[in-house]
Amino acid sequence: MSSKGGRKPPLVADRRYQARQPVAAKKPATRSRSRKPRTPAPRPKRGPLGLVVGLVTGMFRLILRIVWGVTWRAGLVTGLAIAGGVAYYASTMPPVSQLVDGRARGSVTLLDQYGSEFAWRGDQFGGMITAASVSVHLRNAVVATEDRRFYSHLGVSPRGIASAVRINMAAGRSPLSGNGGSTITQQTAKLLCLGRPYDQSVWPTETEYEADCRRSTIWRKVQEAVYAMAMEARYSKDEILTIYLNRAYLGAGTRGFQAAANRYFGHPAAEVTPAEAAMLAGLLKAPSTYAPTSNLQRAQDRAALVVGLMEEQGYLSAAAAAEARANPARLSPAAEARAGGYFADWVMDQGPEFFTRDTTEDVVIRTTLDPRIQQAAEQALVQVFENEVRAGSEAQAAIIVMSADGAVRAMVGGRDLRASGAFNRATQALRQTGSAFKPFVYAAALDMGMSPDDLVDDSPLTINITGSGPWSPQNYDRQFKGMVTLTQALAESRNIPAVRIAQQVGLPAVRSVAEMFGIDSNLAAGPALALGASESTLIEMTGAFAGILNGGSSVTPYGLVELRLQGETEALMGSGGGIGERVIREDAARQLTWMMHQVVLRGTGTRARIDGWEVAGKTGTTNAGRDAWFIGYSGDYVTGVWMGYDDNRPLTGVTGGGLPAVIWRETMTRVLSGQTPTPLPMLAPSGPGTFAGQITAGEAPAENASDPVLDQVLREIFGEPQVTAPGAPAPEGDPGLQNVLDAILNGG
Repeated sequence: MSSKGGRKPPLVADRRYQARQPVAAKKPATRSRSRKPRTPAPRPKRGPLGLVVGLVTGMFRLILRIVWGVTWRAGLVTGLAIAGGVAYYASTMPPVSQLVDGRARGSVTLLDQYGSEFAWRGDQFGGMITAASVSVHLRNAVVATEDRRFYSHLGVSPRGIASAVRINMAAGRSPLSGNGGSTITQQTAKLLCLGRPYDQSVWPTETEYEADCRRSTIWRKVQEAVYAMAMEARYSKDEILTIYLNRAYLGAGTRGFQAAANRYFGHPAAEVTPAEAAMLAGLLKAPSTYAPTSNLQRAQDRAALVVGLMEEQGYLSAAAAAEARANPARLSPAAEARAGGYFADWVMDQGPEFFTRDTTEDVVIRTTLDPRIQQAAEQALVQVFENEVRAGSEAQAAIIVMSADGAVRAMVGGRDLRASGAFNRATQALRQTGSAFKPFVYAAALDMGMSPDDLVDDSPLTINITGSGPWSPQNYDRQFKGMVTLTQALAESRNIPAVRIAQQVGLPAVRSVAEMFGIDSNLAAGPALALGASESTLIEMTGAFAGILNGGSSVTPYGLVELRLQGETEALMGSGGGIGERVIREDAARQLTWMMHQVVLRGTGTRARIDGWEVAGKTGTTNAGRDAWFIGYSGDYVTGVWMGYDDNRPLTGVTGGGLPAVIWRETMTRVLSGQTPTPLPMLAPSGPGTFAGQITAGEAPAENASDPVLDQVLREIFGEPQVTAPGAPAPEGDPGLQNVLDAILNGG
């Protein structure tokens, strides 16, 4: 045998003996029945420490076993309960179209006389929008701001909840206070109040219903999470976002982004820019706080943060984000003006409540408001108080401008021009009228046949009043001028002639004329009626003067022209005001207009003069100067101004011929700017009339006729007419200089 390398392989035992002794097959071993069982080795003995460790270890294992047993069973039960809740809620959810408008009350949109929106009341809903129909910038802004993982979670974001809890606790708040960590789906569940509709038998008011829906308890959070998961099971992501975009409250009474876009920017949600989208999305955090109509700068600052989130999450490029920051969203002209708040509140009171304050429908009201005139009145008030009234003064003022038929074109109910739902001094404040009431005394006299140049005795007068004793009225200057014409008596606002005329024509006749012209307040029964001892509102007084302007017919002031349901063309109701029945003869009204023109031209109202325009008016100041009035008109508009304190304190150095006349002039100068002067419808007297309850026979004098003899008499009484530049003091010798005394002595 050979091998590699000439070496022999080594021998091993099995090969060495294999040929010689074949191995016999082994028999299977059998157990001996007598074999004794093996005994375990004895355990080492434990010391005291080992016994303790063993006991603790055993107890720990037992606790873990019990906890695990309870946990997986509880988890199984909880999971089944959640699944059951999800299945139940999902089965009860209606189609998306039935969830987008959940308002319990409707809205009122007010249009000015040109058809443009200027005010909104109630809950505004602009119509259904979808996540696909709105601007992509708006959709992205909402997701970036409220729920960046909206498209990936199942309705609840544990990471978001944990982050919110951490933020709240770091700020020293309770875990559920402040940041909620809610997803858009959870917020939508809350907006839907977990599917519970408003029931007045459960919640007396919608406010209580909404407060209950917003409660943040642990159990409510659990219900909210289950409902959110049910929504995820029932609806698509875009459908959930659609509900959210339509139901979210966004300030200023707007429900949904369509209403908010129209309210703030004047165009639909499909047309908003990135800057506008960021501002709208920013409202979700605190709608009332960040509403641009409340504080535009604050809204723009919040929008800048939203733009940053959109850029960070890739929804806006750096250039687009920079553009949005450089050109922040601004309000539409109508939203920025916020004009006519007092007027809008007044119009809401004119319609039936079931179509205004308590409406469940969406209503559109066309009104008489002229935004240009409204702005003129507001600017005039601001200018006078900034330049003519001491800083810190609490004095208030009100302005009304109307047409001769009673159509109210502007209304300012106080110095807070942006107020809504506030006390309206133009329509609600009952104040003594003072000498502003005297035109009704002379209206009764002229209607009975007296003439503006008839004479009346201005001498001391004492009247015995039953139950009160003797009453002796005084003139503002404590002087008596003897026989004066009716024109002079009214122009100088002399008290004694007014009382004598009222006594002569009869107090019932004076009261009747005032009431027929629209003074609905309780009128004084005694002779002090002639001096304006009764109370009235500015809108009543201005409407009564409108009756003089239109030729002697009463008017009912109105602001509502037409009320209809949104989307309908047929009106449900029309105007409830306008020209009514005749009160005095037309020539008497025109003579009275001529007399009040002399008040402005030569009398106590000289500060109301407007270069190039014929205007007429009457001053009024009450006892101790608590109220100051000026009411007057041009050929087209009647404007009333009242000034005083809400607590009825006396004004200091203010009479009707002072600041109220200045406010009137500033208002009317703006109103009449750019228009062709319209002559006053007035009649100058042609001679003394006969006063015996009969109309003077003969042909009525021509309009604006001038009597040379009367003009000479007036020059002798008043001096040559002088035109005072706006803001300049009245010339020496002008009765307008007696305005301060007028306040003290109950004059004009």
